Amino acid sequence: MKRPLFLLMLAGLLAPAALAKGPSEATVTGPGIGKTISFTGSGEASGTALGNLTEYTGFFPAAFGQSPNPMLGGRPAERLGPKFTIHYVVPGGNGATFRLTQDLYPYARGGAVTYLKPGQAIFDSRSLGGWYRGGDVLKQTLVRAGLPATVPRDGGGTDWTPLPTWLAAVAGALLLLAVSAFALRRARVAAPA
Repeated sequence: MKRPLFLLMLAGLLAPAALAKGPSEATVTGPGIGKTISFTGSGEASGTALGNLTEYTGFFPAAFGQSPNPMLGGRPAERLGPKFTIHYVVPGGNGATFRLTQDLYPYARGGAVTYLKPGQAIFDSRSLGGWYRGGDVLKQTLVRAGLPATVPRDGGGTDWTPLPTWLAAVAGALLLLAVSAFALRRARVAAPA
């Protein structure tokens, strides 16, 4: 009597995992790389390029949930760097295809970070979403696939802009304000009374 109950409980635990099919392809795009980085194969096969990508980006816990939950409690506080995008293609039953998008910050201080927006359709459910730290292993996986090891020169976005650039912008604005004030004062002095 105990064995059938155990098998029934085991089937109940494994059924959601069996339904959690992974991506068949993924593409990475972003500022300054000038190309699309592609991954194909089985997103469920650990040790393959696509399998490693899905593992290190936290695709499965972000899409389906996992216990214990490895997702971060919220957006990391440190600078994330330029935002890249991962587009996943997940085959479904009866010819259905699901497309999920995940934000990728490979140059984040403290290690690469991803964010999957909650509520994206996948099978008969919606993604749970959230932030995940893939760390250096995620960045190195991306570098092996063609991502530059350092922030591309045309990195885009303001999140990664170095502090001296911000200081230069503030200094320029202050200089413009000072010149305008000087010109207004000079115009008032030169005006006939």
